[in-house]
Amino acid sequence: MLTKRIWKSPHLYVMVAPGLLYFLLFKYLPMWGVLIAFKDYLPYRGFWNSPWVGFKHFDRFFHDPVFWLLLKNTFILAVYNIVFFFPVPIIIALMLNELRVEWFKRSIQTAVYIPHFVSWVVVVGMVYTFFSSEGGIFTSMLAQAGMPVPNFLMSNDWFRPMIVLEVIWKESGWGTIIFLAALAGVDPTLYEAAKMDGASRFRQLWHITLPAIRSTIVILFILRLGNFLDTGFEQIFLMLNSTNRQVGEVFDTYVYVNGVQQGQFSFSTAVGLFKSLVGLCLVYAANKVAKKLGEEGVY
Repeated sequence: MLTKRIWKSPHLYVMVAPGLLYFLLFKYLPMWGVLIAFKDYLPYRGFWNSPWVGFKHFDRFFHDPVFWLLLKNTFILAVYNIVFFFPVPIIIALMLNELRVEWFKRSIQTAVYIPHFVSWVVVVGMVYTFFSSEGGIFTSMLAQAGMPVPNFLMSNDWFRPMIVLEVIWKESGWGTIIFLAALAGVDPTLYEAAKMDGASRFRQLWHITLPAIRSTIVILFILRLGNFLDTGFEQIFLMLNSTNRQVGEVFDTYVYVNGVQQGQFSFSTAVGLFKSLVGLCLVYAANKVAKKLGEEGVY
């Protein structure tokens, strides 16, 4: 049956083939590497000949006092990203959808897309240029205005807000693409009927626009929960220093230090596997809740 379907529309399967190969080579085949989380991996003995140790590395990680610090920091940053970052692309998409001057709308879209293509190294460099306590543009303006100048880059209190604001500036515009695509599929006659009934722009937004993209919001929220503990290695690693490490050390940076710098491959793999399993459980639970509430869910 499958062979007949392929012969009926071979061009479709040719188009799908690169995507399938990508996922097979870079997503599924590397999953065999998680086996070293249950081994005491020794490079000179190889992948298969390294001794099995069961849950030794997980037991070590869960009994390490740093586990609770990592969980707390990662969880707080993840919640901040969900609460403060996730709604921003939706709001921007709704605002862009209300613009009627096409050239102005496209100009704004381009402007909010551009930060996505700037690397985190450049973004953090810009942050240091603006907020450094020694000659920073923004801090110098505060000092000249006679206002108190907090040490943004060294303060534990400012570390998390800075991380979230950086993410919002860099990624919120790019996140509007899917929502704008969903808004493009809304039937214009619904708005015309609402206007005839005397509905204001806000009423149209609340009763037509938001319900039309509700399923898209739910699906993206579920997918976001799958990356709940992925707080962004590059950004946090570049923002970390000796004074804010107490609130900035997360699973990703901990895996880098133990796996890459110290060569504890099995232990760092166990930490990464734990993080992935938490994301899987969150996706499964959120999908169940979505279906209970009448939404389609991811699967």
